[in-house]
Amino acid sequence: MALTKLPKNAIANDAIDASKIEDGTIQNQEISGTLPEEKLATGTIENAKLSNSTITINGTSISLGGSSSVGVEVNWQSVITGAGSSSTAVAGNGYFIDTTSNTHTLNLPASATLGDQIAIKDYAGTFASNNLTIGRNGHNIQGAANDSLISTNRASLLLVYVDSTKGWIYAEESNVGDLIKYVAATGGTVATSGDYKIHTFTGDGCFVVTEAGTVDYLVVAGGGGGGTGRGGGGGAGGYRESHSTPVSGTYTASPLATPTGLTVSTTTYPVTVGGGGTAGTPSPSLSTSGSNSVFSTITSAGGGGGGQGYPGVGLSGGSGGGNDIWISGAGQGNTPPVSPPQGNPGGEGVNWPTPGFAPSGGGGAGAAGTDRVCGGAGATPGGAGVTSSINNTPTARAGGGGGGGCGSAGGSGGTGGGGNGRGSPNCSPTPGTAGTANTGGGGGGGFRHGVSGTTYSGYSGGKGIVIIRYKFQ
Repeated sequence: MALTKLPKNAIANDAIDASKIEDGTIQNQEISGTLPEEKLATGTIENAKLSNSTITINGTSISLGGSSSVGVEVNWQSVITGAGSSSTAVAGNGYFIDTTSNTHTLNLPASATLGDQIAIKDYAGTFASNNLTIGRNGHNIQGAANDSLISTNRASLLLVYVDSTKGWIYAEESNVGDLIKYVAATGGTVATSGDYKIHTFTGDGCFVVTEAGTVDYLVVAGGGGGGTGRGGGGGAGGYRESHSTPVSGTYTASPLATPTGLTVSTTTYPVTVGGGGTAGTPSPSLSTSGSNSVFSTITSAGGGGGGQGYPGVGLSGGSGGGNDIWISGAGQGNTPPVSPPQGNPGGEGVNWPTPGFAPSGGGGAGAAGTDRVCGGAGATPGGAGVTSSINNTPTARAGGGGGGGCGSAGGSGGTGGGGNGRGSPNCSPTPGTAGTANTGGGGGGGFRHGVSGTTYSGYSGGKGIVIIRYKFQ
């Protein structure tokens, strides 16, 4: 007969232990209902007496009574003081940063993989007065190639690395204002257009960067000089431009613009604006090519001088110079080669029976100089330039110079500052023009009077220009 009930006083206190139970444990079926807490001496059951003594969090088994971080797992480090210094973060760590005395730069790790995390907290509530800069260290932040500036007190944030496109993103943030640190710089003539700054250099100078980031640019070299006496038109200066997003804003760029801007660091960049080439003269003195324009890693080659003499081939350069008469070939453009191309070749000259033979126009950024056609009348025009609104005003630049006339009118300069060639309608020379300053236009070609033999000089090329544009707010 089973034992169904024990008298209250039949068992002394603390008399039942595991040795008094046949199999050492009390099974669930041996207890009717639940065991009230007050029936336990201390109100607890040892973990060892439970059939399952662990719980699982995020795939990790944790013993009951143990501890683990729930949510973001970061190892918080000792407080970092500002003092105008910089430090480099390590993935998986959290940083209390004290900028009471000065600013601080926390550089992100040089290498990162998906899921890497870094936490940051304003230790003293002083980020507004002494900012924290998060250095991108070669990675994007929030998809932009810019450092981040944290300038609100009590800011807290968590950065998580995603991929090379977005880089580090802010998965959590509190008391954080503007996260992107925009470019700041001085140099040249500065104009403001909405959220963008535009620096224009019409002569040599320095672009001094105090906050790093990405900029767009227009770099045009000096145009080539026109040749003397039956001279070819000068080639336009090399033309290079970028038009990236979101740096560029909404302006219209030329067809030659690359979609990749230029990353600048906090340093001084010398800016060189190339001068125009000199014209050929009756001395005789040969025409010269324009000079290069340079900004950082971007170099635009000077335009080739126009051909002169008998015969004379135009010089190669950003765009090539046009030929004198009676010769095939022409000055080559995009020399040295870059992509997108910085210019085009000049036109070829062809003998046309007296008195109508005449030289060819120089190449422009948008088109080659026009070749002379056997039997055609007059000098040929210079190649057209291209138009950009990088400074908010649609402006054509880098047109080739027109060829000089010989018993005919001179060739017209290409759109974008190319100079007109000298002409001789009715055997009375009409003046040509130089390339327009700060457009990189090629100079017009000169003229030689077929009857008197008088030789007239060509015209000089136009000076180049450098324009830099970036988002500043």
